[in-house]
Amino acid sequence: MNKLKQLSQATALCALMAAGAARAGEVEVLHWWTSGGEAKAATALKATLQKQGHTWKDFAVAGGGGDSAMTVLKSRVVSGNAPAAAQIKGPSLQEWAREGVLTNVDAVAAAGKWDEVIPPVVANIMKYQGHYIAAPVNVHRVNWLWANPEALKKAGAKLPTTWDEFFVTAEALKKAGIVPVAHGGQNWQDFTVFESVALGVGGVDFYKKALVQLDPATLTGPQMEKVLATFKRIKDYTDKNAPGRDWNLATAMVIKGEAGMQLMGDWAKGEFIAAGKAPGKDFICAAAPGTQKAFTFNIDSFALFQLKNAANQKAQQDLATAIMSPEFQELFNLNKGSIPVRTGMKMDKFDDCAKQSAADFAADAKAGTLVPSIAHGMAVPAAAEGAMKDVVSQFWNSDKMTAKDAQAKLASAARTK
Repeated sequence: MNKLKQLSQATALCALMAAGAARAGEVEVLHWWTSGGEAKAATALKATLQKQGHTWKDFAVAGGGGDSAMTVLKSRVVSGNAPAAAQIKGPSLQEWAREGVLTNVDAVAAAGKWDEVIPPVVANIMKYQGHYIAAPVNVHRVNWLWANPEALKKAGAKLPTTWDEFFVTAEALKKAGIVPVAHGGQNWQDFTVFESVALGVGGVDFYKKALVQLDPATLTGPQMEKVLATFKRIKDYTDKNAPGRDWNLATAMVIKGEAGMQLMGDWAKGEFIAAGKAPGKDFICAAAPGTQKAFTFNIDSFALFQLKNAANQKAQQDLATAIMSPEFQELFNLNKGSIPVRTGMKMDKFDDCAKQSAADFAADAKAGTLVPSIAHGMAVPAAAEGAMKDVVSQFWNSDKMTAKDAQAKLASAARTK
């Protein structure tokens, strides 16, 4: 009888294990988080899925800010072998959804009350025809001004809050023998500065019309001419070695006190922190001049592809659930230097810059002053974005192109498809 009982228990245990194995699936994730805090965050997500019995298949493609990854992804999808999830953002999500290859995760979103914790302007980017097709991971604020307080003190200058003040401060730094603005002459860095000027000089409504809706009248109007003229003035306060410099090397100039200021997204904060610097003491983070009541965002997200295997579909849903969980949102963003996309989260473990960013994100979400960053692939289709970046960099680097010339070229570039 004992043997029969043991056999019965063993059979039940095997059945239970088999059922667990049937429910467990594989989740293959394409991303380009291959270094530093990003890699740590990806590992944390992997551990979360493995705890639920699923197998994590890492599909990391380094380089090119995701360009290489997108090339690989296209070939995989065309061959009918799409991963469970891929790191895609902005209007590209809608482009993939139109191809009919993404899956609907409304059930996961409803269970997690995503509509209640994600601002509508962000949620709309994650949806196609009203259905969630992607899970957002984080929020980067792009319209930041970083400054070295010692450099400002040495120059007898103050942190600028308007563009007029910015040029007064820049002039003082120049006279003190300090590079006023650390910059790297790459088209995305040029456009990062340009869109902060557009937001600060023109305001939120202007920004939306010009750089989100691509309205021809706004692009060729007097306000845009003023924006371009202001943007071009900044170049006089950069150094001759700026062309081709990577953004992190520009940040290093501010860290060392070789430069006074940098206009860059909050990934720059990671460089200060890695150098052992403390916010508020060794460096200052502030909204770019004139943009205190607005927020340009850059959001990483995972698009979820259609799968045939039921167990893998379950693993994919668990991945989406994990990405939006408060625990993962905290862990990931502490590592990446960004802030949680979920509103209403505790920010106790975050630094002062992140706390300010989160407070501003929530306030701007309520006020309707959250705007997508065109420089970082959040606002317009890729073809138009690329063409507009080229025009802005041509204007930045040309001694002959006028603001009026640049306006005409910008309006033409906005029509690129």
